[in-house]
Amino acid sequence: MKTKITGHDLIALGYKQGKWMKEAIAHINENKLQGEAMTTKYLEQFKMPDPIALHRNPIEFSINIKAENEMEEDNVSKVINSMQTLMKTPTLVDGAIMPDACPAGPDGTIPVGGVAVAKNAIHPGMHSADICCSVMLTDFGKTDPKAILDAAHANTHFGPGGRDRNSQFRFPKELLEAFEDNVLLNDKEMIKIARSHLGTQGDGNHFLFIGTSKNTGNTMMVTHHGSRGPGAKLYNKGMKIAERFRRDLSPETKKQNAWIPFDTEEGKNYWDALQTIRDWTKTNHEVLHNSVAETLGIDIENRYWNEHNFVFKDGDLFYHAKGATPLDAKFMPDITGPRLIPLNMSEPVLIVEGSTTKTNLGFAPHGAGRNVSRTQHRKSKTGSVMQIFKEETRGLDVRFFSKEIDITELPSAYKNAKAVRAQMDEFGLGNVIDEVMPYGCIMAGDWQKNAPWKKRREKRKRDRR
Repeated sequence: MKTKITGHDLIALGYKQGKWMKEAIAHINENKLQGEAMTTKYLEQFKMPDPIALHRNPIEFSINIKAENEMEEDNVSKVINSMQTLMKTPTLVDGAIMPDACPAGPDGTIPVGGVAVAKNAIHPGMHSADICCSVMLTDFGKTDPKAILDAAHANTHFGPGGRDRNSQFRFPKELLEAFEDNVLLNDKEMIKIARSHLGTQGDGNHFLFIGTSKNTGNTMMVTHHGSRGPGAKLYNKGMKIAERFRRDLSPETKKQNAWIPFDTEEGKNYWDALQTIRDWTKTNHEVLHNSVAETLGIDIENRYWNEHNFVFKDGDLFYHAKGATPLDAKFMPDITGPRLIPLNMSEPVLIVEGSTTKTNLGFAPHGAGRNVSRTQHRKSKTGSVMQIFKEETRGLDVRFFSKEIDITELPSAYKNAKAVRAQMDEFGLGNVIDEVMPYGCIMAGDWQKNAPWKKRREKRKRDRR
């Protein structure tokens, strides 16, 4: 045997190159290990385990959805098929789909409205890039709804990017320290974005909704958004870490279902980072709600919130909710009230309570969901955009922050709200205890229509002509 062991020798013995190898080589050479003393007794700890195979058959999951018409049959079929593929992932032990479920990617991707329960594993792809997408409600008493909507419009921020320095909210010291204490969050770009995105709501289906309580008549404001840039950056880091584990632990697992073992340093760091991103997102809601109260000089009578896009831990089980509202208080350590389920801009926001059952796994739907894609919905509409907008928002004060109407966020883009509520009752997915009756809302709108990059492109086309 050679006097000195090298990395080539270890690779020839079947060991995989990694950070461990440098230290192991030094230990072997310093202690002059040979034969079984080197292989069986020392190197055995570095031997890669056999790849973890997929479940031969999908783990059973609960189906809390049914097709109400022919259009929905295709949607439900795709959701179930994708969930069946997903449930072959080795870490999964249970799952469920909600009445608002719709496909969210290629076969085997967790659908929107899906819950997947993993043992000792966090799957970044199962909470998606919009980590901690959530809703917050503030009760402003008998304040005029229009005054709340106007103040909110003046204080919120929709669309891409963040706020400039002159309009940024104060970044709490304890939140900054939490970012700095986590290896996955402590980089200059991450913290810069966390500062500038505080008090922003993004685009898509995120909204600011004003209405009145059916029970009390009080004016209530509901915001819907996720963790914006910081969450997206953490998601990208998480997916890269999970992919490294996937290649070693379970190459057969689909890339979107890769996981980070919780009992590793990476798993603990990622879990802690998720909690900090959750705190950031809650603060993001709070600064907007507080700014409205401060602008109008009014008191806040009540407030509560819940996420519906997150990972919830119960013992060694990790509940990945991709657009599913937690009913069980064990999932929310800071629970202060009931849960919120928005449907569409012309329907009430439902205020619900509920309990865990074998089939709901402690969750409810997070909204009305879609039967068709945005593109399909846009193609299905006839008439002018303004005509469609007026017909679908009659009697409401609906505003688009970009001043461009997005017809893919109008009520017709979503599933029938009454059918979703009926299925909530049928499948035991929460009890409605109050409703926030719609007055108006703000959304990003079609901000890309007049985006700077699009204007520059069109100008270049005109110049060439």
